[in-house]
Amino acid sequence: MTKNTLIALVDGSAYSESVCHHAAWIAGKNDWKVKIYHVMGRRDAVDKQDLSGAIRLGARTALLRQLSDLDAERAKLTHEHGRAILEDAKSIITADGVTDVETRLRQGDLIETVTAKEDQGDMIVIGKRGEAAGMAMDHLGSNLERVVRASHKPVFIANRAFKPVQKVLVAFDGGPSSLKAVDYISRSPLFAGLVVSLVFAGKDTPEIRKSLDTAAATLRAGGFEADTIIRSGEPEKVLAQITVQDAHELLVMGAYGHSRVRALIIGSTTTEMIRSCRVPVLIMR
Repeated sequence: MTKNTLIALVDGSAYSESVCHHAAWIAGKNDWKVKIYHVMGRRDAVDKQDLSGAIRLGARTALLRQLSDLDAERAKLTHEHGRAILEDAKSIITADGVTDVETRLRQGDLIETVTAKEDQGDMIVIGKRGEAAGMAMDHLGSNLERVVRASHKPVFIANRAFKPVQKVLVAFDGGPSSLKAVDYISRSPLFAGLVVSLVFAGKDTPEIRKSLDTAAATLRAGGFEADTIIRSGEPEKVLAQITVQDAHELLVMGAYGHSRVRALIIGSTTTEMIRSCRVPVLIMR
């Protein structure tokens, strides 16, 4: 059952602004509310260390008191920083036209939060790279693959900068997840009015052509004029090339399939594919 809610995960990275703009776009198209989560990891908690050394008792007591006060101040500043991130995120999303926006500050493990809260939402939005990665092109967010693996909801992976979506490329392998993705697109308001193309990366066979034709018919029934593409080559390379050549602004793919596309999600190729694609990726469960 739909919750009419989008869960957006933000941190202090440069990607958070893009997450917010994409969240506003998704929520606006679906008429959803947005819940923004900022999770302070356990490493953000203040370390409890005895730094007093072998100094005499009176001085040590005074030092420990000062350290305790410093711990409390650092914890307060960490929470204030987290709330500032949430308020900035909320202001971006509301400025983009979404009025129903809530913020949540949590401390602990991000995946535990996602697992506990995802049932309250219909989709999760996360940045391609996290706060620790910065702008490094060879470093994806450390939590990204963990979120994709743990979540049972669609995961929208935002790239560095928001760009309005007009053309969508769907990675199709004929498996259950890609068929589910096609059905989702045909029914979802998110894709209404967009141009959708289906691409199969691999050997051209009658079975694949038939499966593509069936998928295209499903999209046509939903009001789309979908074209189909068969391209030989490695899926991660083919998908990256076509998104650039044909100026697609979004890649959609199933999380699990029965071909090489399956390896994109459950193997190390995931990182390479997301890194090489310069557009957002929607992973369908």
